[in-house]
Amino acid sequence: MEFLFIELQKNDQPLYEQIYEQIRNKITDNELKPGDKLPSKRKLASFLEVSQTTIELAYAQLHAEGYIRSEARRGFFVEQIDELTPVSAPITIAPSLEQERPSYDYDFSPGTIDTSEFPFATWRKYAKEIIDASYQDLLQLGHPQGDVELRSEIAQYIAHSRGVHCTPEQIIIGSGTEQLMALLLRMLGNQSLFAIENPGYLQMHPVFEHHHHPIVPIDVDQDGMIVEQLIQSEATAAFVTPSHQFPTGAVLSASRKATLLNWAYARKERFIVEDDYDSEFRYSGRPIPALKSLDQHGKVIYMSTFSKAFMPSLRMAYMVLPPALYETFKYDVIQYAATVPRFDQQIVARFMKNGHFARHLNRMRTVYKRKMQTVIDTLSTLSPKLTFFGEHAGMHVMIQLEDDRTEEHLLSLAHKQNIRLIGISQYYVQRTEQRPTFLLGFGGIPNDQIENAIHTLWRSWDLSL
Repeated sequence: MEFLFIELQKNDQPLYEQIYEQIRNKITDNELKPGDKLPSKRKLASFLEVSQTTIELAYAQLHAEGYIRSEARRGFFVEQIDELTPVSAPITIAPSLEQERPSYDYDFSPGTIDTSEFPFATWRKYAKEIIDASYQDLLQLGHPQGDVELRSEIAQYIAHSRGVHCTPEQIIIGSGTEQLMALLLRMLGNQSLFAIENPGYLQMHPVFEHHHHPIVPIDVDQDGMIVEQLIQSEATAAFVTPSHQFPTGAVLSASRKATLLNWAYARKERFIVEDDYDSEFRYSGRPIPALKSLDQHGKVIYMSTFSKAFMPSLRMAYMVLPPALYETFKYDVIQYAATVPRFDQQIVARFMKNGHFARHLNRMRTVYKRKMQTVIDTLSTLSPKLTFFGEHAGMHVMIQLEDDRTEEHLLSLAHKQNIRLIGISQYYVQRTEQRPTFLLGFGGIPNDQIENAIHTLWRSWDLSL
């Protein structure tokens, strides 16, 4: 099945719920019969002109409720409804899409990190110290913005490393940038209209959808977000990754930074959200200054996370509010409790205070720089069939093929060789046709395996070395 007609309405109901309900009704009405194959997420997203994330959320709900099943490398199929477990029978939890992912020989996803150099001994030492009766106060709820010890360390760190000067009172700790964005949307109100980079950070799309918050996609080129498109839009806020655009790796040019700030300065209700997600890992030239360091009128909301610098499973991020928004937070949103365990906050605070965090960053910067060089050396041998960019920072590069085959077809060939790879189309709200382009993450692949991993991927596409 290539297409599936679904009528989407412009109302308060999220698009993924509308898609889920209409597919569910087609199944229960026997319009879709057991064994029928649903369109791929990419094709249905293109047909309905919605994001692929929207389709993924709808399919995940249908899968969780037993209306469809997932078959590895084949897709989604309608389940036999009359064989579903009765309510009175013992409940069995359907495996999630994440659980069904196989273990890969090579995982090129951009979210993986190198775990071999993690300072387990030091982490264990601090964990043992604070899990003690003398720290029984940590069993109580702490400050809703996060423990002041950690906020103070973060304030010092971003002042020295990113030129972002703030007080600990302006910092809010949260369990990921998505959770912090949900708080921010509440502060800015339903009247705000967000512009987001296209392509951009995938996990942010559901946050806007779940809060019924409209978004405006703004294209990205080699100089970052095209600010002229933003100016021509009706957006009142912009979510950007200026120091290392995700996923393209572009750096927002100096002229565009000035234009972006002036756009925000022109109206009281306008704000910029700067996601500085991996600024620690830049391998050539000087670090790119944070956009927040240039802000003279309190219009930039600065966000960052410990996921890349430390570990994704920590689920710890932070946000720096301008004074005006902090007043809104203090009187309207502060009643929400902090979402990060206090024991974890205290361990990280001690890591930072005693210099272990800085030493870990220096060590990992060397590790990832060495890996990046291996990636560059290997990819350079594959031109002109392949070009790459975004190699000056971060833990992934973009690769683009001179190939007439589709991105989806090339992904399927890689998966058949047990290689995990992500195409750039997943990060678009709206996408124009272009050559097959992929994110080549190397964080979780040992340096001595990177060359073979890339060559194995190349051979999976039936391309000669």
